[in-house]
Amino acid sequence: MSLEDLHLTLRNLVPEDYAQLKTLMDRVYMDIGGAWPEPTIARLIQEFPDGQLVIEDDGRLVGVALTVQANYDEFSNPHRYEDLIGKREIIRNDPKGDAMYGLDVLIDPAYRGYRLGRRLYEARKELCRSLNLRAILAGGRIPNYHQYSDELNPAEYLDRVSRKEIYDPILSFQLANDFQVKRLLRKYLPEDEKSQGYATLLEWNNILYEPAERLLETRKTQVRVGAVQWQMREFSSVEAVLQQIEYYVDAMSDYQSDFAVFPELFNTPLMGLQDRAAQQDQIAAIRFVAGFTERFKAEMSRMAVSYNINIIGGSMIEEGEDGRLYNVSYLCHRDGTLERQAKLHITPQERRDWVIEGGNELQVFDTDAGRIGILICYDVEFPELSRLLADQDMDILFVPFWTDTKNSYLRVRHCSQARAIENECYVVLCGSVGNVPSIENLDIQYAQSSVFSPSDFAFPHDAVLAETTPNTEMIMFSDLDLTRLTIVRNEGSVTNLKDRRKDLFDLRLRDWSWKSGSRQED
Repeated sequence: MSLEDLHLTLRNLVPEDYAQLKTLMDRVYMDIGGAWPEPTIARLIQEFPDGQLVIEDDGRLVGVALTVQANYDEFSNPHRYEDLIGKREIIRNDPKGDAMYGLDVLIDPAYRGYRLGRRLYEARKELCRSLNLRAILAGGRIPNYHQYSDELNPAEYLDRVSRKEIYDPILSFQLANDFQVKRLLRKYLPEDEKSQGYATLLEWNNILYEPAERLLETRKTQVRVGAVQWQMREFSSVEAVLQQIEYYVDAMSDYQSDFAVFPELFNTPLMGLQDRAAQQDQIAAIRFVAGFTERFKAEMSRMAVSYNINIIGGSMIEEGEDGRLYNVSYLCHRDGTLERQAKLHITPQERRDWVIEGGNELQVFDTDAGRIGILICYDVEFPELSRLLADQDMDILFVPFWTDTKNSYLRVRHCSQARAIENECYVVLCGSVGNVPSIENLDIQYAQSSVFSPSDFAFPHDAVLAETTPNTEMIMFSDLDLTRLTIVRNEGSVTNLKDRRKDLFDLRLRDWSWKSGSRQED
């Protein structure tokens, strides 16, 4: 039979199919009793019609998958095939079950080699996701075991099949379709002489499953991010800066953004409010700017509430209780709460000219639009930090930055894109542009703000979701699908987080104790 002769259709089984179904089951299952009786199939169709799938070729039934709903806790533990069958061969379907149980998948021998079984399995998985069921379970026969039973016990046989040293027509197929062996079942189907009564309990886990009690919670999976590629300019007053900020927050709110992002140290042009002579003392000038931080925090927090948008406040200079200066990003939640993330790695210029200190705390923030992390500019060039955040289930990494030249910018950009790939998360890069030669240390800026994604089929081919025109003041918007992150982390072409060799290495964050001045490993 050639491919040109095939005219395949996937649909649900109907009672009128029984005659063809019986013929097919009698042929495939001749060694374990053949077809189910017609009343059994009719009741199965009546109780769970969506779960009964067939493939036909020009009206001929060539593939079938029979399924019931079941209680996960019951059937993920040891059981027998007869536990699914009631009196008079009635298959027990539990309409309140939180899992699917695969009864049979059978393919017409003349159609083997066309991967019809895979097509039926994929349809089952989609049904499991659409019904928000926890998993697909199945008791899998091991029909080639009888050939090896004299030399291998069942556990050894399963291990050899998983290593592809032995081929088993059912188990090898299940493993190739992302099913995992949970346990060995004894006396599952005693009349199955080829399997000698043994079977595997197989499970495919629905990574998108949400328990019923959580379905009523507001949990966004589609997130819109707005970022301001901010023009550094001279300002006549603090009010003028705040007015410019509010203008952008208002615009991003109008476009229903969940986040408004600003660049690193975007309010440093306030140094220009001093006379030129005062600006020459760089430490005094940056402390002058730090004097406005509390007002900016209060005003931007007010905007977050008023415009119903979470604001990543770029970063600003904060004077700590110890009198030292820190470069801090503020997360203004739209519910009015305020959180902070200090820059941990300080650049040579910041340390030399402004005597900025590095912070000592790193955390993931829970928001109403995902779990986020913030790494300020230079911090993103240290991959350990983002990996620690990824270990806390971070969805989006925000990187407010400030770079003067293109080569400086490219360091931040390339490292940010690497962080998106290796941690399977979104990374939002937001910088400033413009030339302000009248203000010390603000002579030039270079930026092309961008949003990066993991590099896999569900995302753009270059893993760039959005980017601005270089060196131009503008707003950038990007829609982020958090569900795609869940899928790529579990079922991607590669799964970087899952595949780490934790038997060879690990990564830990030290816990600093400020009172004693000591540090402890967490």
